[in-house]
Amino acid sequence: MKYSFANDYAEGCHPSVLKALADTNMVQQAGYGDDAYSRSAETMIRRLVANDAVNVHLATGGTQANLVVLASVLKPFESVVAATTGHIFSNEAGAIEATGHKVEAAHTTDGKLRPDDVKPFLNKARGHHTVRTRAVYISNSTELGTVYTKQELTALSEFCRVNDLILFMDGARLAMALTAPSNDMALADIAALTDVFYIGGTKCGALLGEAIVIVNPALQKDFHYHLKQRGALTAKGRTLGIQFDCLLSNNLIFDLAVHANRMAAKLSAAFAAKGFSMLMESDTNQIFPVLPNELIRQLQADYAFLVWDIVDTDRSAVRLITSWATPEAAVEEFIKNLNNLVL
Repeated sequence: MKYSFANDYAEGCHPSVLKALADTNMVQQAGYGDDAYSRSAETMIRRLVANDAVNVHLATGGTQANLVVLASVLKPFESVVAATTGHIFSNEAGAIEATGHKVEAAHTTDGKLRPDDVKPFLNKARGHHTVRTRAVYISNSTELGTVYTKQELTALSEFCRVNDLILFMDGARLAMALTAPSNDMALADIAALTDVFYIGGTKCGALLGEAIVIVNPALQKDFHYHLKQRGALTAKGRTLGIQFDCLLSNNLIFDLAVHANRMAAKLSAAFAAKGFSMLMESDTNQIFPVLPNELIRQLQADYAFLVWDIVDTDRSAVRLITSWATPEAAVEEFIKNLNNLVL
């Protein structure tokens, strides 16, 4: 069987999470997120973001979180801006559009949005004859593995507030972003600079689950109704609460993210040592080496990964992703195979 570097959710969950689920299995709890474990996770999140007024809601996955959040904050004639690489634009089968909201996409080279990328959508000459841009969707880390700096996020946040835009951060890989060597922010900074964001668990040690954090008080009212209507209010909410309670205890989620980033860094160093460039420089758990097509074909005999983009007739960029569970031995074996193929 091929070893997979295709995604960071191929494994189940961290053993500590599995043990916590098993140990609490027969303990009766209230449903729909009113259980003690969800409450404990919410308390930890409020402490980490240094804001006791945030609302915390647990959802099962990233697409669901994106859909429920955006459907709740947008009026029927309002739209959201995303990068062309943004998950809501390129990977969710039109989930946002299916709610009646247009996704307006801006092309960026690094997956990040800046004020100048959003400005054109605010200057619609025909006014109410077009959709009104109301939200800005970003990912951290981005779909290209890049990370927002505090300066970049501050500039975008200030722009959104001046222009009455809602800033929403997809945090499916937020733990990886916050533990990247280039990162200069903490969760409290994310909360201070966005209106709503989520902390991803699915890709960082949980079986499934994302923790939606609504910072802006104007967006908090009635969110439970949206969760219920969209099928996102889970009867056995305890299964999500237990996982986040475990992952947030003793910073386990961040330790797992450090490991994922470190494994990717080892792969990056090996490619660099062989003289291969990167489509995009990344110090998180997604890397994009540019390789000869023949080498890609040879590596695919033993490893699963995504061919991301065609660079020229002879080379393509591939995406390799490491996870919280990637064994260092698997990375070293890949590097050994790479070295044998590239003499």
